[in-house]
Amino acid sequence: MRLKAAAIAFGVIVATAAVPSPASGREHDGGYAALIRRASYGVPHITADDFGSLGFGVGYVQAEDNICVIAESVVTANGERSRWFGATGPDDADVRSDLFHRKAIDDRVAERLLEGPRDGVRAPSDDVRDQMRGFVAGYNHFLRRTGVHRLTDPACRGKAWVRPLSEIDLWRTSWDSMVRAGSGALLDGIVAATPPTAAGPASAPEAPDAAAIAAALDGTSAGIGSNAYGLGAQATVNGSGMVLANPHFPWQGAERFYRMHLKVPGRYDVEGAALIGDPIIEIGHNRTVAWSHTVSTARRFVWHRLSLVPGDPTSYYVDGRPERMRARTVTVQTGSGPVSRTFHDTRYGPVAVVPGTFDWTPATAYAITDVNAGNNRAFDGWLRMGQAKDVRALKAVLDRHQFLPWVNVIAADARGEALYGDHSVVPRVTGALAAACIPAPFQPLYASSGQAVLDGSRSDCALGADPDAAVPGILGPASLPVRFRDDYVTNSNDSHWLASPAAPLEGFPRILGNERTPRSLRTRLGLDQIQQRLAGTDGLPGKGFTTARLWQVMFGNRMHGAELVRDDLVALCRRQPTATASNGAIVDLTAACTALSRFDERADLDSRGAHLFTEFALAGGIRFADTFEVTDPVRTPRRLNTTDPRVRTALADAVQRLAGIPLDAKLGDIHTDSRGERRIPIHGGRGEAGTFNVITNPLVPGVGYPQVVHGTSFVMAVELGPHGPSGRQILTYAQSTNPNSPWYADQTVLYSRKGWDTIKYTEAQIAADPNLRVYRVAQRGR
Repeated sequence: MRLKAAAIAFGVIVATAAVPSPASGREHDGGYAALIRRASYGVPHITADDFGSLGFGVGYVQAEDNICVIAESVVTANGERSRWFGATGPDDADVRSDLFHRKAIDDRVAERLLEGPRDGVRAPSDDVRDQMRGFVAGYNHFLRRTGVHRLTDPACRGKAWVRPLSEIDLWRTSWDSMVRAGSGALLDGIVAATPPTAAGPASAPEAPDAAAIAAALDGTSAGIGSNAYGLGAQATVNGSGMVLANPHFPWQGAERFYRMHLKVPGRYDVEGAALIGDPIIEIGHNRTVAWSHTVSTARRFVWHRLSLVPGDPTSYYVDGRPERMRARTVTVQTGSGPVSRTFHDTRYGPVAVVPGTFDWTPATAYAITDVNAGNNRAFDGWLRMGQAKDVRALKAVLDRHQFLPWVNVIAADARGEALYGDHSVVPRVTGALAAACIPAPFQPLYASSGQAVLDGSRSDCALGADPDAAVPGILGPASLPVRFRDDYVTNSNDSHWLASPAAPLEGFPRILGNERTPRSLRTRLGLDQIQQRLAGTDGLPGKGFTTARLWQVMFGNRMHGAELVRDDLVALCRRQPTATASNGAIVDLTAACTALSRFDERADLDSRGAHLFTEFALAGGIRFADTFEVTDPVRTPRRLNTTDPRVRTALADAVQRLAGIPLDAKLGDIHTDSRGERRIPIHGGRGEAGTFNVITNPLVPGVGYPQVVHGTSFVMAVELGPHGPSGRQILTYAQSTNPNSPWYADQTVLYSRKGWDTIKYTEAQIAADPNLRVYRVAQRGR
C-alpha cells in the first residue's frame, strides 16, 4: 500500500495492516512529509526523502511522546524558568540558571554559532539546518493539531509555557548541552562573580588545596557516566564486530534518551538513540558500523589567573598593559520582582569564582575558557558518523569535525575492527604550555586532576592553535589517544590509559586524564568480564561473544567490590561483632555479618544483602591493604585492609542508615522505580560498590530505594553481521515521560525481568514486528 501525499496536507493517516514502501515519506509542494512506523514499545522508524522531512518526522514523534520535556528544555535555554516555575529570589537555582542563559541570549551566542561557511565545521551544514528546521516544524505541527489544552500529559497540559518553537530555540538547547561540562558546570560561579568589596577576601591562597579544588569542580559533573565495549573479530564467535552501549544518564528530565531509527534512502540509515530534543542519532549503528559514547575524563575548560590593576578590580594586565573587563547587566523576572546581575567577561571568557580558592580579590581574579562554548559542529559530526562505512572512516569524521563535547567514542565494524578514541573537545594544554604557564601553586592541581590554571597576564599563555585542529584552542587529532584493535576496546569513565590492556595508551597531555594509576572497580570489572568471556571462565557456555552472551554479561549484575572484600569483611565482623559508628554510637554487627555471609555478590532482584554492602561501600568501607601494581592493573589492589578502623566504622554507619529495613531483604523488594501507584523492581546497583550495571536509587530512611534517578538507560548489544545488524536493545525508562502513554513504563517492566527488544534495522526485521503501526505526517509549505 502506498499512501498519497496529496491526501494528507495537514493531517495524519494511519494504517496498521500493510507496510508502505520505505520511500513513501515524500516531500510535496515544498512542504514536509515523513513515514512513521511505530514498532513494539513505541519505537519510531522514520523515513523521509530529505533531511528536512526527516527532522519533521522526528519533531512530531518526540512531541507525541515527550512534549513536556522539550518545552521545559526550551524554557531553560531561554532563561525563563523564574517566570514560569515560581522562583522567588536571587538564591533560587532557577534564577541563577536564568541569569546564565539570558546572558548567552544577550550575547547572541546561538546566532553567532550559525554564522560562517556551511561546511559542518565553521558553521552547521545545510543538511543539519534542514533537520533542525524540520524538527521545529514537526513539533509545532503536533502542538497545533493537538492544542495545549488537549495534551494528555498532566505535567504541561494547559500550561502557558508550552508554545510553538522557533529554530533559535532549538539551537539554544543544543548550546546548553554542549557547555554542560564547561561553563554550564560552573554556572553558579559565573553568576556569583562580583568585584571585591571591603568585606571580601583580601587575597587568594598562595598554596591552594589541590584535592579540595578538584573535588569541588568534579562535583559539578556528577550524575552522568557510561560503559561501552567495542569487540573485534578475535572477541566474537562469528568474527564480526560487536558493540555494547550502556550510557548511565538521568532517568528524568532533558537528559533522557529516546530510541528511533532514521532513514533518508541512499543517504542516511541509522538506528539507535538520541537525547530528547535532538534530531539525530547520537549512539547507534548503521549497516556496517556501530558506536557508543562514555563520559571522558578530559577537562573542558581552563582557568586564567588575572593580575588586576591596583585600585581597579575590573581591569587586568596582559603583557604589562591594562585591559578592561566587559560588563553586562542581565535582569530576570521572579515571583518577588526583578533580579539583576552584572557579568564580567575577559579576552579569555567570563570571570568565575570558587569560594575559598578562586576568589575575586583586589589583586586577583579568575576567568575560564570553555572550549565547547563555540562548538557548533556536533550535529554535523553525528550525521557524518552515521554515514561512515567502517571505523577507519568513522575516525576520519572525528578528525575533521572534532565535535564530541565531553565523551569518548567506542566503535566496531562489520570487518571486525574495533576503535577507541577520546576525540572530544579538549583545551590545548600541551606539556610545554603546562610547564611554562601554570603558576607553581597550581602545578599540583594540574598533576593530580588535569585542571589547568594558566597565567592570564601573558598572551603567550593563551591556548594557541594546533595545525590539525578543527578550530583554534583545542588539541588536534594527532594529540588525542586512539587505538584500533581486532580483539577489544572498552571504557567505563576512567581515562584513555587502559582502553586496551594489551596496548595501553600513554604519553598524552595530562589534561586528557591520568595514566598508570588505579582504575575504578567498575572499569576493572568491565575488563574482567571480557577477559573471562574470552577464556570461557565466566560460567557461561563456550568462549567469545554473541549478542546473547553479551546481554548476559551486561546484566550479570556482578558487584566487584563484594567479590574482592566480602569474605574478609565477614571474617572481620565475626571477630569483632561491635563497632563505633561515626556519630559515636556502638553498633551490633551480628545481623549485618550474617546477611553479608549469605550475600551472593550480585545486584539481582533476589540478591539478599546487596543494599547493605552498597551502603558500606558508599560509607567509604572498601579500603585496600595491598597496593596498585601498574603491571597488573585489572587485579590490584584486591585485599581488604582489616586493620583500618574506618572499615568497621563504615559497616556500623551502613547498619545505622538502614534502620527499619531488613538487612537481608531481597533487593527487588526495596529497590524499585515508581510509576504512578506501581512499584517496579529494579536490578543493578551503585558504581562505588563495583557494579557494572549502574543504577542510582537514593535511600529513603526506613523505606528503601523507591525511585531511580540515574543509571543504565539505553542499552544496545549489536552485531554487524554479513546479513545486516542484529542483536538486542532496551530503553530502561521507556520512550515516554507521559503517564498516560502506553509507552510510559513498558520497557521498564521489560528491564526488570532482564528482557529485551530486538534490533530492527532491515525491512524484514521491521515488517516482522507484530505490533507495527504505520502513519504519515505531512505539512504543506515551509
